[in-house]
Amino acid sequence: MGRKRKDGDPLGMAGTRLSYRYSKFWYRHRNGKWEDVGTDINAAKVRAALYNDPKGVYGTTGYWLGMFIVDCEARVKSRDLAKRTVDGYKKDVEELKVFFDTMLPEDITPNDVQTYLDEGRKAERAVRANRERACLSSCLSWLIRTGKTHMKVNPCMRASGVQRNPETKRQRYVTDAEYQAVYSVAPAMVKLMMELVYRTLQRPEVDVLAWTPSNIKVKGDSKVLRVKQSKTGKVLDIGLAAQFQQIVEQATGVDPVPLRPLIHTREGKHYTYDGISSMLKRAQAKARKNIADMAGMPSFGFRDLKGKGATDMWLSGVPIERIQLLCGHANKATTETYIKARWSETATANVLKISA
Repeated sequence: MGRKRKDGDPLGMAGTRLSYRYSKFWYRHRNGKWEDVGTDINAAKVRAALYNDPKGVYGTTGYWLGMFIVDCEARVKSRDLAKRTVDGYKKDVEELKVFFDTMLPEDITPNDVQTYLDEGRKAERAVRANRERACLSSCLSWLIRTGKTHMKVNPCMRASGVQRNPETKRQRYVTDAEYQAVYSVAPAMVKLMMELVYRTLQRPEVDVLAWTPSNIKVKGDSKVLRVKQSKTGKVLDIGLAAQFQQIVEQATGVDPVPLRPLIHTREGKHYTYDGISSMLKRAQAKARKNIADMAGMPSFGFRDLKGKGATDMWLSGVPIERIQLLCGHANKATTETYIKARWSETATANVLKISA
């Protein structure tokens, strides 16, 4: 029987191998190593439970899926990953565990992944199965990247022969009239978000919301918005043309606060993507109610404004390579598909006369 804790165990850490020192919680591994597990007692207990492994599940896919979520939550705190993404992963993990829980990651084959996708399609949840496969793929890639297992190849990748379930691509194109109608009734931060997404084509949920005045740099004789694309990891300088520079300077103010986000709450804090998206939905509802011809306007999100920006650039004659660079697509064909899925031209009928 273990010794009683001298402090009376007010945090309920008995049996967890956790200690509290220097304003942090530490997990004491059996090899003598102490690991910093953060300042949140609940998160620390979750990680300790995984390490202690009372059910003997260490090394199984279910175990590593749990550890993957812990790692993702740490990335959220460092603003390297969107909370919305992790919330989605948590739901995916619950479904994945039903099928893969007791399997070892090294034993998962492309056929297992394909079977999971096929069963999802038969259960009329084909799209959800695709998303869950993507979550599993991210977890397995994390294991390979960090060397936590002996895996060398990710069985979820298309290169392994796995075919995702067919999906209907989103084709929503926001017209200029719709954009202007919503913009006219939207609050200031929604207007700014709309403009930043439309003009930079960056991912709204993880990239745009993270920008601060420190992203504005002087390059030569002009200013640029220097961003690191979360999807590609590539650093990109976006030139601030006159109109765009005015938008950015309006966001930063006369005396910029270095660490305050460009898109910020009244308290100067970051908006969550769900929060700013809800504000956009309310602005659309207001436009439908108060503006003529907008009563039947279909809903749209900030992601659709990225698509609108890319499509509008293409229609105005901007080279596809420039649009591809902004979108962060690996190849030009992806950019062409991304644009043309949203734009449907009207063809002219054949009016030629048939010779007698």
